[in-house]
Amino acid sequence: MQCALYNAGRCQSCQWITLCETQQIEAKMAGLRELFSGLAVDEWQEPYTGAAQAFRNKAKMVVSGSVERPVLGMLQRDGTPVDLCACPLYPSTFAPVFSVLKPFIARAGLTPYHIERRRGELKYILLTESRSSGNMMLRFVLRSERKLPQLRAALPWLQAQLPQLSCISANIQPIPMAIIEGEQEIPLTENQTLEERLNDVPLWLRPRSFFQTNPQVAAGLYATARAWVQELPVQHMWDLFCGVGGFGLHCATREMHLTGIEISAQAIACARRSAEALGLERLAFQALDSTDFALAQREVPDLVLVNPPRRGIGSSLCEYLARMAPRYIIYSSCNAQTMAVDIRSLPGWRILRMRLFDMFPHTAHYETLALLERE
Repeated sequence: MQCALYNAGRCQSCQWITLCETQQIEAKMAGLRELFSGLAVDEWQEPYTGAAQAFRNKAKMVVSGSVERPVLGMLQRDGTPVDLCACPLYPSTFAPVFSVLKPFIARAGLTPYHIERRRGELKYILLTESRSSGNMMLRFVLRSERKLPQLRAALPWLQAQLPQLSCISANIQPIPMAIIEGEQEIPLTENQTLEERLNDVPLWLRPRSFFQTNPQVAAGLYATARAWVQELPVQHMWDLFCGVGGFGLHCATREMHLTGIEISAQAIACARRSAEALGLERLAFQALDSTDFALAQREVPDLVLVNPPRRGIGSSLCEYLARMAPRYIIYSSCNAQTMAVDIRSLPGWRILRMRLFDMFPHTAHYETLALLERE
């Protein structure tokens, strides 16, 4: 992939861009195998890859510059703004939105936030696209509610220019630190959900829902988990750290009893909506801490699927799983280092399969999926 921003030294986010795709995958696989050295893996499946550019479904743009001439992109370490609207990782559908947002910022009087001066209101523009429908979710991250009346007054013009913006909100982030979003979300449109569809499974996203940035590879990740589960004698399954339910909804059957656990109540509401749309009645999605839920249970499911944040599942859940001893564990991770630590803390299981998913081309990052069976 060629990138003028990288070649000019203005953006170095894609640190592996000088390597061809084959070299990138080889380096990632070598790193993954090294992390699991000493652990027997029965089958290393072929790495799953997708498009090398235009694959992202979301953009997180720092807003800088002036209200008349805003810059959407990032700040270099010295504070120099870099416009990323032409980033080749974004699909072609993003550029028209960015081009309209720039005059809209001036029209609404949304002064870009200046970090050193701690002045201004608009900190970030967050854009997410549904690849299945083409609809988009737009979030304005503001320092306070002070500019909300102006934002609301100018919104009809924006909606007329960009009818694909089906869900718009304002997030309030008052802390003068590099934190992208705050706790308060203010809806600006009646609709506050964005429907995505992967492998014919409907998934609903709300403004603060977590969702993978690479839907093509995410579809492969979910499809792989589903294929693995379909080969196993599973009647009862837990989906821990389930988010909006992607894994569980892919793996569940009408005969299977599935419990999905996620601490976000909004994510659970989305998962329940998907289960209803699919006609799945034996699914129970609950808004709870995954570790607290597991530690309180006595019944042992056939399979526990975990998809934790980067920190991993942690020692408490590892110890509990070791004692509870479900027959199978599927572990999905965006951080193979913590995943390796956790799996080494699970004595008595062997790794049947492992697969790398190239969710983040041109970087050292990737997703990993592993299937473990109790010996």
